Amino acid sequence: MTVGAVRSLHGGESPWWIDVTAPGGSAFSVVLRSPSSRIGPDLIATNAAALAVAERHGLPAPRLLAADLDGRAAGTPASLETVLPGTSTWPTAPSAALLRSSGAAIARVHTVALDPLPRLPFRPRPIAVDDFAQDRRAGRMPTTALLQRADERVRAIEAPSAPAVFVHGDVWPGNTLLAGGGVHALIDWKTAGVGHPGVDLGELRKQVAMLYDDAAPGRVLEGWERASGARAGDIPYWDAVAALNTSTESYSADAARRRDDFLRAAIAQL
Repeated sequence: MTVGAVRSLHGGESPWWIDVTAPGGSAFSVVLRSPSSRIGPDLIATNAAALAVAERHGLPAPRLLAADLDGRAAGTPASLETVLPGTSTWPTAPSAALLRSSGAAIARVHTVALDPLPRLPFRPRPIAVDDFAQDRRAGRMPTTALLQRADERVRAIEAPSAPAVFVHGDVWPGNTLLAGGGVHALIDWKTAGVGHPGVDLGELRKQVAMLYDDAAPGRVLEGWERASGARAGDIPYWDAVAALNTSTESYSADAARRRDDFLRAAIAQL
């Protein structure tokens, strides 16, 4: 094997895109994951475990090629996975069909019934390695009247129950791959686990609400329900949970405003 170009997929550190040429001359690319300032060995292990589940069930995701989770062979924990075709860059105004396809993509993940595993634990919220609501309660992050009121409302409600399913854990446009006008795969499974389908559905609805317009979350829901053949339950609860697990100021003033609008709509229905 001959290694060609190597480029970072995130800020000059892991994960790495590597172009490879085989002895016979065939060329292909792989993604190498190793610890970085954002990603520890536990997240690399979760990603590897999730890709194994995805392959076992034929889900649209990269395939795990190799994993050295204790670092004995590579000198550091690492994993290697395939590169899938497509782009993770969405258009500035996604079509209704694209939004529905994103909901359908996560519905396919949720067809996998799964009990919690050491590397795929129970996830009570999206991106469960973060807990911004708890950070605000503890005074580690500023809050607002809306965020505090919403947090109190959510905590007063018992979390909805449902059969445990496989969840991606961090569904947003940047973790999808587009081809042919729709989402055909999900990538970056490092916060995957087991939980309620609303963990993914609420997160994706929140993300498109913050990025696009008020109609976008409904298109995601339509796609999920069409693909699953069932009505999604407890949408306001999971929308609120997803909105609360964001930093108070978000990544821009406009994003924070859109998040707040989304959150208000959710708690009005709780």
